[in-house]
Amino acid sequence: MSLPGSPTASRLTVLAGPTAVGKGTLTAWVREHHPEIWISVSATTRRRRPGEQDGVHYHFVSETEFDRMVAEDELLEWAVVHRGARYGTPRQPVVEALAGGRPALLEIDLQGARQVRERMPEALFVFLAPPSWEELVRRLVGRGTETEAERELRLQSARSELAAESEFDVTIVNRQIHDAGEELVELMRSGASPGQ
Repeated sequence: MSLPGSPTASRLTVLAGPTAVGKGTLTAWVREHHPEIWISVSATTRRRRPGEQDGVHYHFVSETEFDRMVAEDELLEWAVVHRGARYGTPRQPVVEALAGGRPALLEIDLQGARQVRERMPEALFVFLAPPSWEELVRRLVGRGTETEAERELRLQSARSELAAESEFDVTIVNRQIHDAGEELVELMRSGASPGQ
């Protein structure tokens, strides 16, 4: 077990997985139950969903502002997701959290995880998987935040995202948020090496 402030405690952990697998819900659980873990807040050009707060769930920015952030190399990674909105990780807050010795969690999509692996291969890459395909479809339909056409696009993306599981160091199956959250936090605390 590493102590707070030790090199393994300040390692970046990257959490990714298919759409509707519960990445946002899991991250919110970690934020609530483990405030010692620093969680990156992504910038996005997508519209805000009911209940989302700017600066907490995402930094909601205009297309123009996102263009500026890309041009000035302010993003650790960025991508167009589901053929629409752009998402990206502001670089400076990640650097500051790691320099301050805090365990840091980055919740992003598959494209972003691949970019971070190129820039920070020492990070721990965790794939969040659904218990089954049927459960993933149920979760996506059940949240009711997308139109039928948007759901179809997300399900197409989910199929290719699930196929990328082998690119990650560790897989956590999201059956229950509490259990998945505790497993993630334990991985972060243990400083598990890739392949463990």
